[in-house]
Amino acid sequence: MIEADLYIACLNLTARRTVVVGAGRIGLEKIEGLLACDADVTVVARVAIPEVMELAATGTVRLYERDYQPSDLDGCMLAIAATSDTELNTRIYRDAESRSMLVNVVDVPHLCNFILPAVLRNGFLSVAISTAGASPALAKRMKREAAALFGPEYARLGLLLDGVREWAKQTLPTYDDRKVFFEDIVNGEPDPVELMRTGREHEVRELIAAAQVRAVTPPGSPAGEDGRSTKGRR
Repeated sequence: MIEADLYIACLNLTARRTVVVGAGRIGLEKIEGLLACDADVTVVARVAIPEVMELAATGTVRLYERDYQPSDLDGCMLAIAATSDTELNTRIYRDAESRSMLVNVVDVPHLCNFILPAVLRNGFLSVAISTAGASPALAKRMKREAAALFGPEYARLGLLLDGVREWAKQTLPTYDDRKVFFEDIVNGEPDPVELMRTGREHEVRELIAAAQVRAVTPPGSPAGEDGRSTKGRR
């Protein structure tokens, strides 16, 4: 049954302890996803495929080649069960739930308190797509289409805007002021995304600079459309 009321969030897993039970192909996929987020990953499995063994040999993950134990969850923020043993998966889910942990049993939505979206990554920019577990295949297709839609120009524009966030916090007094400032840039004319796409980054920088001037110009003060003061000009 599809859960339509999921709470969508982005987790910071850097250096946080996580555990994956199962070290087959599916387990490897989940391990790599956690490593991409700089998580501290422990793997528990009686048998591990060569790729997981290599990660363990290089110290990238900790691998315990044995049966799962409830204590494997101690101190962990998140657990993923990636085994083909229904009874074991259910036990992992219950053990994690009793600890108020995040837990995902792969491809068994009713044994999950969170599900994993298809994620498109472009530098710091991430686009997550979820069908609430209804169709991972559809989510993957949408991810491919999103990759064509949201190219590197979005990530580059994001970096430019991040460069003025501190200025906005120090200069603009309210949340609403800052919201208007950034939305006017992102949704304004000319389109900053199109400018970035066509290699006109200098024009985007000029747009941002003009928006900064407008943001601190008192209402009623003479200012040109380019954002520069007209005081003293004729």
